Amino acid sequence: MLGVHFAITSEQRERLLLAADDDTVGEFLEEIEESRGDGAWTVDTDKAWDAIHRCLSDGTLDPDGGRYPLSHAVLGGRHLHDDCYVVYVSADEVRDVAEALRSVDRTWLRRRFDAIDGRDYDGAQDDDDFDYTWSNFVDVQRFYDRAAEAARSVVFTAT
Repeated sequence: MLGVHFAITSEQRERLLLAADDDTVGEFLEEIEESRGDGAWTVDTDKAWDAIHRCLSDGTLDPDGGRYPLSHAVLGGRHLHDDCYVVYVSADEVRDVAEALRSVDRTWLRRRFDAIDGRDYDGAQDDDDFDYTWSNFVDVQRFYDRAAEAARSVVFTAT
């Protein structure tokens, strides 16, 4: 599953939160995917979202695992689809997540990465995998800073 974060406008937020079913949410996601523009309001995390969430939460993919606000950087938040990850984080929560992510450094993330239970994780969990995770994490960190500064909500998708 490939992960993408979108920082959405207040108008987009209203449309998304009014979506009545999985099909309507899917149509909304198609629209925002097509209108990505210069990429300032999106960040692709490829498959690194998995390790990033595990590092920022309790080491699992449990959306309720870990502690707020770090747990909300990827899978924590309001789930809007039954068949895939579509996770909404409000603009207020985005501000909290951005602030918390600023305190995460490479050493802290590496300790958390090394603590992931390899029996439940599909990555190689070696130096290259960590470098890949760290690089994507830095992109997510910057993305949340931009979204918070613009008072945007965030939607994470993994399909």
